[in-house]
Amino acid sequence: MARDGIPMLLLIDDEPAQRRLVAALAARAGWRTVFAPDGETAIATLGTQDGMRLDAVLLDQWSPDYEPSGLIRELRARRPALPILVLTAHNNVAVAVEAMRAGATDYLSKPIAPERLLAALNATLADDDPRGELRPLTEKITAPLSFEDVVGSAPQFRAALAIAAKAARARVPVLIEGESGVGKDVIARAIHAASPRHKQAMVTVNCGAIPANLVESELFGHERGAFTGAFERHVGKFLSADMGTLFLDEVSEMPFDAQVKLLRVLQDGEVQPIGARLPVHVDVRVIAATNKRLIEEVEAGRFREDLYYRLNVVQLTVPPLRERMGDIPALCRHLLARIAGQPGLRSLGLTDDALALLLRHDWPGNVRQLQNALFRAAVLCEGDALTPQDFPQIAAQVMAGGGGPQRTEPGSRQAHQEGAGITLFEGDGHVRQLAEIEADVIRLAIGHYRGRMTEVARRLGIGRSTLYRKLAELGIESAA
Repeated sequence: MARDGIPMLLLIDDEPAQRRLVAALAARAGWRTVFAPDGETAIATLGTQDGMRLDAVLLDQWSPDYEPSGLIRELRARRPALPILVLTAHNNVAVAVEAMRAGATDYLSKPIAPERLLAALNATLADDDPRGELRPLTEKITAPLSFEDVVGSAPQFRAALAIAAKAARARVPVLIEGESGVGKDVIARAIHAASPRHKQAMVTVNCGAIPANLVESELFGHERGAFTGAFERHVGKFLSADMGTLFLDEVSEMPFDAQVKLLRVLQDGEVQPIGARLPVHVDVRVIAATNKRLIEEVEAGRFREDLYYRLNVVQLTVPPLRERMGDIPALCRHLLARIAGQPGLRSLGLTDDALALLLRHDWPGNVRQLQNALFRAAVLCEGDALTPQDFPQIAAQVMAGGGGPQRTEPGSRQAHQEGAGITLFEGDGHVRQLAEIEADVIRLAIGHYRGRMTEVARRLGIGRSTLYRKLAELGIESAA
């Protein structure tokens, strides 16, 4: 953590304009910035009084006197625990892999998005974050997925997907709840891809990464001269998403004043940029996500009740990874295949011992943490398959938590390996009742086939009338 409450950043960059911009953005989050125009000065700075207090380094990759990887290695050798962020105009995974192998912690692209820089800086201070597995680097390998591409067979997860797939065809707002890292953004992109708006833009806003005084400007835009510092007209996210989809991530972090204007936009379909005389009509489909239970935020007075009901027309909850451990084998195969498609990386297997280790971890960072762990391991692996030795952070956390093979309940290990997604045993080791297992199978099938009941009945080998009778007997909603 930062000493004296003021974190310090060393910026290695020889462009004055870029230095001023980064310093101003960092200051929003309370960071103090010191500068070095080249690698030699940066190395010398480490020995100064300010250098001893550094919390992070931001390196422009095109340093004039040092080959970037060499400078990263030099900084890492002199200060092993110091986070190093790399800034480059080349947005590709090959650069990220090269920087990471040299010891970089994160990788950002020009032009710098303010929320992206602030999130990366704040992440360097989160020493107690159990998910600390190169989260930002893996953002470079994300790509839109259709519902058919989303991996997961657990009944609760498939039920959430079934709701999302039905909602995709409508214009109504969707609220996605779930812990950080469960894949809320993946489901949001799948909803957009399956909607009539799929040919238009999907614009993402992280409401928790924008300074409170800039939220309204970012969402609704502003005119030139609307306030001090508004030197140019800014088109807000709503106008950028016109005829498309706006994804409001971490909507629970939106300031109260901005909530009022968001409610007005949802009610009237009009946006009025700051300083504008007249409102502008927009046609935007809103998907909101939060890692909190939004109704609890309403009850605590931190979120407007009327806005909650506007956003909560369709609501779905994505279960955490620890509640669908049977999906881990399939997720590993899927994620490793996507990682292998990136420049500088190759196809890798996963040994049984490595999979067993991953199954013993409780994954507080959920699927995002799993992806980050696999990405780190794939970059640094020298063999043809990932072994337990390629996951030192995970192994340490499992050992610290007393994890081991004995934590796996009887029968669940086989279910995990097969990725069946159906739990056969109770916590005490006894077999579950047949009706409960049958209900789980039917829910899984409904979710897997997106609520197409004729297909569900055919795949289960029963008639539609029998299927509906079982739904009634087991108390299952067809939307589940």
